[in-house]
Amino acid sequence: MKKIGIIVIGVIILVVVSFGWWVLSRPERGTTGSVSTKFRWLGPNDKIVIDSFEDPKVKGVVCYIARAETGGVKGQLGVAEDTSDASIACRQVGPIKIVGELKDGEAVFGEHRSILFKKLQVVRFFDRNRNVLVYVSYSDRVIEGSPKNSVSAVPIMEWPGQQN
Repeated sequence: MKKIGIIVIGVIILVVVSFGWWVLSRPERGTTGSVSTKFRWLGPNDKIVIDSFEDPKVKGVVCYIARAETGGVKGQLGVAEDTSDASIACRQVGPIKIVGELKDGEAVFGEHRSILFKKLQVVRFFDRNRNVLVYVSYSDRVIEGSPKNSVSAVPIMEWPGQQN
């Protein structure tokens, strides 16, 4: 009986620690807005949330992600699994300055879509032949990801008033 009690306590501690890690590991971003998509009697409505973030290695580029967020009681408690639906649009908003080495497929954004197993990610590629940054958003899981994805391209161009 003592072993079962210790196992149950261990599982509870693991769940609490995992939930705390999940909450604290959410990326720093700015929420631009949201729209409701489904009414819920209990808890918040389902919605589409628009977030923005800056590429950490490319100054002058901002990406906007529109993603589904599940409401209801599970959503309010942070235990709902959000869908894999997301779209991305990245734009040059100032002079582009590359800080550090760019690696193709490098993650520039990540957000957990469920407590443990699902993650929304944005990776960057650099099309050197065309001088274009390409951003791809997709969702993955520990075992099986989703083929749903969205792509955005940012041509690196001279910014008005920029001095060479």
